[in-house]
Formats: sequence, structure tokens, C-alpha cells
Amino acid sequence: MSAERTVPPTWLLADVGGTNVRFAQAQVVAPAPLLVQSVRVYRVADFTSLSEAARLYLRALAVNPRHAVFALAGPVRGDTVQMTNHPWSISRTQLQNDLGLESVHLVNDFAAVGMGLPLLQPADLLALGTAPEVIHRQPKTQTFCVLGPGTGLGVSALLIRDARIDALQTEGGHVGFSPTSPEEIAVLQQLAKRFGRVSRERVLSGGGLVNLHQALCAIDQISASTLAPEHITERARQLADSQCVRAVEMFCDILGSVAGDCALSFGAWDGVYLAGGMLAAFKPWLQQGRFRMRFDDKGRFADTVRRVPVALITHAQPGLLGAASCAVLASGNSPVRASQASSAKP
Repeated sequence: MSAERTVPPTWLLADVGGTNVRFAQAQVVAPAPLLVQSVRVYRVADFTSLSEAARLYLRALAVNPRHAVFALAGPVRGDTVQMTNHPWSISRTQLQNDLGLESVHLVNDFAAVGMGLPLLQPADLLALGTAPEVIHRQPKTQTFCVLGPGTGLGVSALLIRDARIDALQTEGGHVGFSPTSPEEIAVLQQLAKRFGRVSRERVLSGGGLVNLHQALCAIDQISASTLAPEHITERARQLADSQCVRAVEMFCDILGSVAGDCALSFGAWDGVYLAGGMLAAFKPWLQQGRFRMRFDDKGRFADTVRRVPVALITHAQPGLLGAASCAVLASGNSPVRASQASSAKP
């Protein structure tokens, strides 16, 4: 009589942003723990709570996991999280009770993206200058940074200390915007009239791109039509609107400056990563060199920053990949070892 094969337990994952909530499952003992075929995306506006959205997902896939990791776009302090760009207030205890789970782990969404860096493979990255190496377990100190615009601007850092791995939860997107050219100073003056204090997120996000476009139109004394971010990038791609072109170019310039500042702030000499779905439309501009020029433009530290590898994450679900990495860690395993195994050549 043959022994039955034991099916590895799966974990429920969620990446909860201001616009969409993404669900998936992970097998924490697998070399590639994120089960890509299990990914489903819903709009948060269609649900009254995260529990309601999760129940729909679990019914749709007919699964009954015992543990979960939820990556949330908001500061995680204790049991309850208030979303930054959405009215949901999320309770770990309530989620555990509503979904019948044995354990629930809450993590900031960009801290999760940072935790997912060891699971990335070269095919998941577009190098902007020198490409970062695949992260392997090794007995030395390594520091990485990840940032990305979306509904807001997320910033995190990944720390590896003697093979221990941890991600910093930050609110670096709310640091004040620091212009570096006369035109950016003029944009700051326009935005200060509207917002008072102007943070990085006011210029590096979906809404930030709109803010840049409207400010440039105001500077040129042109009536600005209300354009969605995707319409601004499309008009810029077609060279159909000079203000749209300048808004996209300025967005990439500022992103380069902020990414370089983050490398200095965190000491992220081992690599800086860009994440966020909206950046896919910016690839042509990011590769033109202006982004990297602004990244490197750090005065007395220019030579140091010039050696920092930078890449755009092209993986379709970096937030869920990070949640899967957190699940691996919560189960007592190492996502760094999982990355090493999955990158091995047959």
C-alpha cells in the first residue's frame, strides 16, 4: 500500500493598496513560494471591508488556509492599521476571527516589497546602470533600498545582517520635496499654494504626476484640463502635449534625485530598487539616462553613489512576492535560502 503524498499547507496572502487589493496563496516550503496562478485582483471600492473581499477570494478558489500575511498601505503599529489612502481600518484580531485563521501577520506594504527582494530573479529586473546581483545568503552586512510611486509613494529598506533578514517600515514618501532646478522650484511654489507643505508623495505618485502637469500648465499660464496619470504618459509618449512631456520628464528627474537620496539615507550601497505598477509606462524615460544622472548627482558623494546598482522591478506582483517572503520567514524558514534554491541551474 503506497503512502499518500502530503500536500504542503498554503498561506493566504494579500497586498492591500489604496485602489486595489490583490490576493494569492503561498507554499512556504517551495523554492518559489508565491503561487502565481492563484493571484486575483479586486477594487477596494467594491467592498466594505478587507474581510469581505477575502471571503470572496476564498470562496472563489475553494481554499481554507490556516495562516495569512496581509501587506497594507499604511503604518503597522500593534493590532490595528488605518489605511493611508483609503478609509478601511484593519484589525488583526478581527481578520483572524472573520476568516477563521490560526494566525494573521500584518506588514507595511513597502516593507513587504523589501522582504521580497531575495526572491527576485534577473528576469524580474530592468537594470538602470549596473544591475544588482541576485541576493544570496552570505555572512556579511548588506543594505538595500526599495521605493515606488503608486496611489502614494512607498519607501523601505532591506537589511541583511549575518544572514538575518529584516525590512524597515518607513514613511519616507512623506519627507518634504526638495527641488534641484529653477523649474522645480517654480513647481514647488505652485504646489505650496495648494497644499502648504509639499511632500515627495505630492509629486511622486499617480496624483503627483497630475500635480506636476497642472503646476507646469499654471507656470505657462495655460488652462489645464484634468487628465488621469495614464493619459499624461500617453500624451507624452505621442509627443502630443509639451506640458505632458515635461511632467513625465520632471517626474523621472525627481524620482532619480529621491532614489539617490534614499541610497545615501539608508547606506543602501548594495542596491536600490524601483517598484510600482505605474512605472511600466515610464520605462523609455527611465532608460534615457536622465534618471540615472540625477541619481548620481550627489556632490561630494557622487563617486560613491555612482557605484550603487539600480533596477526597476518588472515582476508583476512584487507586493505579493514580498508577502510570500514574509510567510516563509514567519514559518521559521529563510526567504534568502528559498531564493538561492530557485536560482540554481538544473
